[in-house]
Amino acid sequence: MNLQELMELKRDKDAVILAHYYVDKDVQSIADYVGDSFFLAKKATTVKENNIIMAGVYFMGETMKILNPEKHVYLPDIEADCPMAHMITIEEIEDMRHKYGNLAVVCYVNSTAEIKAHSDYCCTSANVQKVISAVKEKNIFFVPDGNLGANIKHLFPEKNIICHTGNCPVHHAITPEDVKMLKNAHPAAPVFAHPECPPEIMEYVDVQGSTGGILKAVEKTDAEECIILTETGILWELKRRFPEKKFYFHEIICDGMKQVHMKDIVSILQGEKEEIFVPEDVSIKAKRALDNMLAACAN
Repeated sequence: MNLQELMELKRDKDAVILAHYYVDKDVQSIADYVGDSFFLAKKATTVKENNIIMAGVYFMGETMKILNPEKHVYLPDIEADCPMAHMITIEEIEDMRHKYGNLAVVCYVNSTAEIKAHSDYCCTSANVQKVISAVKEKNIFFVPDGNLGANIKHLFPEKNIICHTGNCPVHHAITPEDVKMLKNAHPAAPVFAHPECPPEIMEYVDVQGSTGGILKAVEKTDAEECIILTETGILWELKRRFPEKKFYFHEIICDGMKQVHMKDIVSILQGEKEEIFVPEDVSIKAKRALDNMLAACAN
């Protein structure tokens, strides 16, 4: 199937394709919207099409369905998953609520629908500071990404932010030695890092940001070379926007994102894949946490 045929089929099926920056470039190239998790969550609430294809991992499909319960949501590969989403349990959240009493649970979007349903707020790496600022409670249990929590908690000395110990295995694998090797090889290049990276590397980092934040920061820099510390799928968008710049990576790959293929999107459009469902009771509770996130970032 050529590109024109795919676009016609998508239009006939009243479908829209949302894709994360980490999926393969051939999928990004045919998506209607490409972005980070926060951008995609916001966009999902405004698309007019009745069928949403979320080119990403499972929690992203769940999030799209929670935000659009009346629409049909599909994942190219239902087995594409995020390990971090399963690193926190409901029991841990309940134990922490019992221990602290007056506690808000802020849940990173990289989590299951069930965890979102037991949280007060969701957040993404792009909006975490706005969300934390909106929380009235002093005690905050930040789940499941301990690295993201640790990388922002110093900005809120008035809060008692308790970080869970989960992490993104892909970003967590980057070490200070890896960053120093890149800096030694490219001393003039500023370092841009995703906040899922471990705190130990941040002394070598010039800018922390979500994938969308990294793209904005690269746009602002006059540097002709940049070191990028996140999943390599973002390179396609970096090259597309900034063809005159050179980018250097400590190559890390998210296996789940790389399970998303063009052929599976075609299969969805041909009616060969089942849609995503989230139990109604879970969806209603999880949507409150997502709505609280969107409200915190409305201004």
